[in-house]
Amino acid sequence: MSELCEVVITAPDPEWLLEITRQLASAGLCASAHNFTPVLHTRKSRVAEIVARVKAQHPYDVPGISTRPIEDGNPEYLDWMLSETETR
Repeated sequence: MSELCEVVITAPDPEWLLEITRQLASAGLCASAHNFTPVLHTRKSRVAEIVARVKAQHPYDVPGISTRPIEDGNPEYLDWMLSETETR
């Protein structure tokens, strides 16, 4: 499943992180987010959009945004991630 990846975003505070991850999920840019740590599950093809949106709103001059590949996992969950992040 090389199309899927995990995106990690640094955040100045939990409230900011919660708001930006809600916006990204509502826009279909990620399928889910874990707000105890700033992790998004999405497609690699959506990462550039996520980076642009986060940079536009992030209070840091250089926000830390990186990805990690998702190689395998629960097939139903991975299919759901693909479905949730289809280009609208």
